[in-house]
Amino acid sequence: MLRKRDIDKYTGFKELTRHEIEGVDYVILARKGTSSIAVIAPHGGGIEPGTADIADAVAADRHTFSAFKGIKKTGNAILHITSDRFDEPTALKIAEQARMVITIHGCRGQEERVYVGGRDDAVKKRVINALNRAGFHAEESLKPGLRGKNPENICNRCRTGLGVQIEISKGLRTRMFEGLGKRSIRKKTETFYSFVRVLRDAIDEKHDPQNRYHVDSRHKNSVKGIEN
Repeated sequence: MLRKRDIDKYTGFKELTRHEIEGVDYVILARKGTSSIAVIAPHGGGIEPGTADIADAVAADRHTFSAFKGIKKTGNAILHITSDRFDEPTALKIAEQARMVITIHGCRGQEERVYVGGRDDAVKKRVINALNRAGFHAEESLKPGLRGKNPENICNRCRTGLGVQIEISKGLRTRMFEGLGKRSIRKKTETFYSFVRVLRDAIDEKHDPQNRYHVDSRHKNSVKGIEN
């Protein structure tokens, strides 16, 4: 069944930090890239397994990357903050500086599906077409909780207000890793690398060579925070 969790324990990041400890319950990762695109996994680690790995690989050394990862031994689902209210400061700053944001999420369902939402219709269509041509089953997100149309959604908090939200079913994520739930020791499969290559090409800025960040190399590989 395709659906997201109905009720979050925390309404925002500030409330979460009153009950959860950074470095014990969650970590925040960030790395600055050279393009005007940011790739963000707001529910990484044990919250939606595999999504931070995918976002990291898609961003590579080109796009800015951020991930909020649950690292509890169990019960990471309580760290989920819905995308329309996701306000973790590092990710929010990255989103607001980017021309376009791509967010990587995981949804339920054993069928191998990719649901693409967000407000950037042109890139959304390009992503869907590219994934389908490569043999993945991708379609537009029509379910209210997966459409990514809200301007407050982290994917749309970029400078243009037009982002892309990618929901990857558990069935497909399971194919991307040998041992999806094993976290640090799981092995990425050829399906993972194929998906990353297709998505990376689909969001490439070759059609818009303008609008680049100025990158300060001192912060290029920062794992906590993005500085101006």
